[in-house]
Amino acid sequence: MLHTLGLAVPPSRKAGMPELLAAIRRIHQCQIDSISVAARAHLHILFSRVGAFDPALLDRALADGALFEYFAHAMCFLPIEDYPIWRRDMLDRTHIRPRFKAWAAKNAAAIDAMRAHLQQSGPVRSSDFESKEKRGVWWDWKLEKNCLEYFFYVGEVMIRERRSFQRVYDLQERVLPGWDEGKVPSREAATQIKILLAARALGIASPAWLADYFYVNKTPANAAIKALAEEGRLLPAEIEGLHGGFYIAQENLALAQAAAGGNLNARHASLLSMFDPLVHNRQRARELFDFDYTIEVYTPPAQRVYGYYVLPILVGDKLVGRVDLKAWRKEGYLEAVKLHLEPGVRPTAGLLRGLTKALNDYRVWIGLSCTRLSASAPQDLLGPLQSALEALETNN
Repeated sequence: MLHTLGLAVPPSRKAGMPELLAAIRRIHQCQIDSISVAARAHLHILFSRVGAFDPALLDRALADGALFEYFAHAMCFLPIEDYPIWRRDMLDRTHIRPRFKAWAAKNAAAIDAMRAHLQQSGPVRSSDFESKEKRGVWWDWKLEKNCLEYFFYVGEVMIRERRSFQRVYDLQERVLPGWDEGKVPSREAATQIKILLAARALGIASPAWLADYFYVNKTPANAAIKALAEEGRLLPAEIEGLHGGFYIAQENLALAQAAAGGNLNARHASLLSMFDPLVHNRQRARELFDFDYTIEVYTPPAQRVYGYYVLPILVGDKLVGRVDLKAWRKEGYLEAVKLHLEPGVRPTAGLLRGLTKALNDYRVWIGLSCTRLSASAPQDLLGPLQSALEALETNN
């Protein structure tokens, strides 16, 4: 799984556009999130795979049409090659989703006005409109924003680019000229493709993990898995110590055989985004890594266990701990508010090297001068880790 998700081997050179796009095509999704305590989630997901890179490359990939935005399991950057399967979702939302149909019927005049504005004026941002109308029910958005988001979900507009992280909406035919609606697969075929892409990304997966990767409902997911297994595109497998059946994409068979034979190693060390595909499914993280993870930014302060911006730490083939981070940009340093090792993880010399590298690489990438470790569990890790970080900073 670490190999198929691109988390097994550290990058060997500075990433450019080809490496960035290859990483997204490998996982078939890159979740977008606006939380920026340190680095935004989509940038962090890529950093864990390709190392330090220029964030402007991602903006350029979107503007150049190599990527597009849509709702996969969340709002994601997606490879443009996958557009046909998500186009199926866009068309289905127009015709079969009651919420979308009801809202469109109620706001027909506003929809017509926004469509005319787009046709006449070209690309727009939500901030281009100063509405005095009562806010809508979708995230308390103004009516114009609701119209643009309605168009986005049903595929009438696409995100042409982002300016200072703000979406720029434009008509689909202008962003993707020459699109042939005949390329859109049937609903059943689109579901099968999603399941197959999930299997390729995850390496080995249960039916529940396959369905969860793109939030496919259980019944169509199981039907797709059955059809793909009958065709030999998904191969049945077992994981020693775990109950239930698992599947491997046919393309990953050789890799799985190498893993089963003990001939596959993971030697990467990285802080992971809280939305990384490796930990997105909490049950999978518990079953495979014995790692019980909650995104605590959404937890009331009094109920937080580990902190606010808490990120998993990957060293080799283990999730060895988690760290609550804060970037003090004006002051120029990264604070590890508290670093926790998982129960049973011993602070060996090898682990210390992995932790030091993971924290230092992240600090360098986001452009800060030093890392300050305020607390650790176990406490006796604090001194050696701080000294190792300072030694790297001196050498840099």
